[in-house]
Amino acid sequence: MATIALIKEDGTGKADANTYASAADADAYHEGHLYASAWTGASAGDKDKALVMATRLIDAEYQFHGYRVKATQALQWPRSNCPDPDADGSVVNVLTSAAVPRNVLWATCEIARELLIVDRTAAFGEGLIATWTATDGLKYSKHYPRPVIPKVAQALLTKYGVLLCSRGAMVCHVRMCRT
Repeated sequence: MATIALIKEDGTGKADANTYASAADADAYHEGHLYASAWTGASAGDKDKALVMATRLIDAEYQFHGYRVKATQALQWPRSNCPDPDADGSVVNVLTSAAVPRNVLWATCEIARELLIVDRTAAFGEGLIATWTATDGLKYSKHYPRPVIPKVAQALLTKYGVLLCSRGAMVCHVRMCRT
């Protein structure tokens, strides 16, 4: 079985990049993660595959603000003219176009860990469709899968773009009353 070579986007707009985070980046991210065992217990090959898949999912599920720096770059980042929501007002209010934002790197690491736990691209049966309080119940439907992009990663990425409308990102919540 062939191993995948990680080619991290370093902010130069590489034409052959396949990840926003290296294995070392992900190791460092997971040092501060309370639920890191899925990452720390995985093989090096599986970690690399998870990082590549996480990057693919980010690029497929998000449309980021601004524009690609180069027409030939493989991934959505780096970008020019992407607003920086955390700027303090004393500097230009756009991200540098020569880097991948820290939140994108962290989201890649978070999604990679989640992918090592379960295939989020085919995880049906997680969508909440009803709740009731008379007996404290919840009802789930196989028609509403868990989001492909975990909520933590969504929170990290939403600063820089929008999650594209996908069936996996929607949860239908119906309030049911018992009499």
